[in-house]
Amino acid sequence: MDTQWPRWEVFKQDTPHKPHQAVGSVHAADPEHALLTARNVFARRPQAVSMWVARAEDIYAWTREEILEGLATAKADTGLGTACRYLVFRKTSHKRSMTFVDHVGEVEATSPEEALQQAQARFTDTTALAWWVVPADKVYQSDPSPETVESWFAPAKDKTYKQQQYYATVGSHISKHKRGRGVEDEE
Repeated sequence: MDTQWPRWEVFKQDTPHKPHQAVGSVHAADPEHALLTARNVFARRPQAVSMWVARAEDIYAWTREEILEGLATAKADTGLGTACRYLVFRKTSHKRSMTFVDHVGEVEATSPEEALQQAQARFTDTTALAWWVVPADKVYQSDPSPETVESWFAPAKDKTYKQQQYYATVGSHISKHKRGRGVEDEE
């Protein structure tokens, strides 16, 4: 029996003109809980104006290698249902230590595989290392009202934090301190 809450992928938008990017995941009981947890984990620092979350199991993902092997098209013929809107995300680089998958647009399709095929035909400006498609009704968004944006993201704008390089300190080995304390204890 799995006792963990479902895993939710988190998409953060840094500014109104930048795309939402996948920044990590959280475990949460429901969409609202996922958004609040995502806000606490990923928007503690400056530059966030919006967040989306989607359950990991609702995300259809393919790597470039899987697409070349035909794994994405093998199921494409099964999509005979009603067309729905899919959000499309694309990973284009391994260069950074964190993996960012950017939202590139939307397509309307009858299956995730058809959505992938449309995405590959439509978003051709750069090579994709991986594609994610998510039914739009499975993506939950933070409230875009100015009041919510201000209360959720504005406090992080002025929050100070220490850069990682300043955490390194040079000190003496702990045994030196224990020896000194031991001497005091004996006196």
